Amino acid sequence: MLALLHTSHAHVPVFDALRDEDHQGLELRHFVDEELLDRARREGADSVTDDVRAALHRAVGEGARAVLCTCSSIGGVAEAAAVEAGVPVLRVDRPMAAAAVAAGPRVVVLATVESTFGPTVTLIEEESSRAGRPVEVRTRLVEAAWPYFEAGDTEGYARRVAATADEVTDADAIVLAQGSMAPAEHLATTSIPVLSSPRQGLAVGAAAHAGQTHLVARIDARE
Repeated sequence: MLALLHTSHAHVPVFDALRDEDHQGLELRHFVDEELLDRARREGADSVTDDVRAALHRAVGEGARAVLCTCSSIGGVAEAAAVEAGVPVLRVDRPMAAAAVAAGPRVVVLATVESTFGPTVTLIEEESSRAGRPVEVRTRLVEAAWPYFEAGDTEGYARRVAATADEVTDADAIVLAQGSMAPAEHLATTSIPVLSSPRQGLAVGAAAHAGQTHLVARIDARE
């Protein structure tokens, strides 16, 4: 079983649909705690460390062979707890960050909550160092988008994200920092590559679940 740690119930059908498209037969179990993101936004990601560890322990106790954290704001906290968990713990946005670095030296990160910027920029810088490719990372908040998501208006949310992506210039890649932003990838009309995390993140999670560590490394490198 592959466990997915979410901070919104809205992610559950997204990943179930991706599983049905790309990984038929893979058992997913969803662990959702919306309060983790709320607290991370208020107090910083370190404030949820103990609760993330507890969530990982619960997932492993229920049979998880790997855990995929789908929240960019707490992904680093989840990865840091991997040794204690005893199974691979992955963050959904790492393949996306690697793809952004491969695209070129000018990366623009879009987010709808400010707490995501720090972890995402740090992740891209990690992948830049890993690849030996220097990058310049700029950030831009998609103004007033998050209330649409909180209200369940995912279409309106995606449109606002896509409109902001279309305003970006002088970039080699546009990173949609949160998994919730993924639908905007196909609504944006910019010629700049727009990158989202769910599909490739799930592919890496599925490979880890299957014990294919060589494939995880290859997907990371390719993406």
